[in-house]
Amino acid sequence: MSGPSKYVPQSGFEKWIDKRLPLVRFAYDTMIDFPTPKNLNYWWTFGAVLAIFLGIQIVTGIVLVMHYIPATDRAFMSIAHIMRDVNYGWLIRYMHMSGASFFFLAVYLHIFRGLYYGSYKEPREVLWGLGVIIYLLMVMTAFMGYVLPWGQMSFWGATVITNLTSAIPFVGESIHNWLLGGFAVDQPTLNRFLSLHYLLPFVILGVVVLHIWALHVPGNNNPTGVEVKDVEKETLPFHPYYTIKDAFAILVFLMVYFAFVFFAPEALNHPDNYIPANNQVTPAHIVPEWYLLPFYAILRAVDFDIIPGIFTAKLGGVIAMLGAILVWLALPVLDSSKIKSMRYRPLARIFWFIWIANFIFLGICGAMPAQAPWTWLSKIGLVYYFLYFLVILPVLSKIEKPKTPPASIADSIADAPKGEEPNPNIVGVVQN
Repeated sequence: MSGPSKYVPQSGFEKWIDKRLPLVRFAYDTMIDFPTPKNLNYWWTFGAVLAIFLGIQIVTGIVLVMHYIPATDRAFMSIAHIMRDVNYGWLIRYMHMSGASFFFLAVYLHIFRGLYYGSYKEPREVLWGLGVIIYLLMVMTAFMGYVLPWGQMSFWGATVITNLTSAIPFVGESIHNWLLGGFAVDQPTLNRFLSLHYLLPFVILGVVVLHIWALHVPGNNNPTGVEVKDVEKETLPFHPYYTIKDAFAILVFLMVYFAFVFFAPEALNHPDNYIPANNQVTPAHIVPEWYLLPFYAILRAVDFDIIPGIFTAKLGGVIAMLGAILVWLALPVLDSSKIKSMRYRPLARIFWFIWIANFIFLGICGAMPAQAPWTWLSKIGLVYYFLYFLVILPVLSKIEKPKTPPASIADSIADAPKGEEPNPNIVGVVQN
């Protein structure tokens, strides 16, 4: 996509280092001169937003772990020490705590955009797969981080979720005991979770590098789903055109983020987690963080034994919960339509909107007690969730008659869809 490098070393040092370790050339080719489709909208800025928040989470996490004490009798008080005694400890913790929520908010918007515009289709299957792996690593990291404050919700959340591994046939109990470091959530569990919570963000960073690398091979998808045919007419250098656009989106996102950090830092947290962990008192309602609630609802929706004694409700719930994420990996095969963007697939677009509403609805169900009517409403949400991927998309890709997309990106800019005004500056560039 990017073609031959146009970087020309200027100084003697640049020439010397370029022959031995071409880092400057790599940065120039990927962050400055990289040809980017001219018609990208603001939905394409969330990749940059996510990079910023990954950096925030890593930096604040490193500072927090300098003061955190991973001991079951002192972990809760060490959080209070960070908040009260460490210089700006309250700010660092609130940034890290709120940052997790905004990190997931941005990644969900990023995923939803990918689903709408068909970013999982050829030739971006590996790019999409790496993105799903990043999300799975984020879920694991967030869960382990939720345990570290050692409050009531931390302790019982760890108890419930780790207990799910025991549902795996034959090896479940061994995996469960290995994960806990014993037979119950205790000191070895806290040690393990701290180690993994500290390590996994750097694993995420490594996969993000692969994700960016995989992006720069075929190049960006775009709202039309039409591939670049003429680099000169249909693309712009990434800098300054998209660096400025990304910077604006980052600033807007950071403004909302810091509004939460300074004015409502506890708004997204559960009050039970401000009670020290007590293995003798079970909270009335055990729930994960808001960003995991849809999958928690799917887990709880399977509350019946499929094959008594063999395929239990617990095993079925675990398979459904993991399958709800892993099914994303199969999207390039399940959706065989040649048209990428749902802008030109009216039926698919309707079902996509229903799926988004259903995903939010599952989150609401996950936040509610495990009782009627929420249990059977979760079952309805679970059915549509998998129906969308396993039935609706494959069938629509065969029977739907999509609209004809533009022949090229240049045509889509010159002839904007009804209700959309083309950017006169960009049109001028294309026409010239």
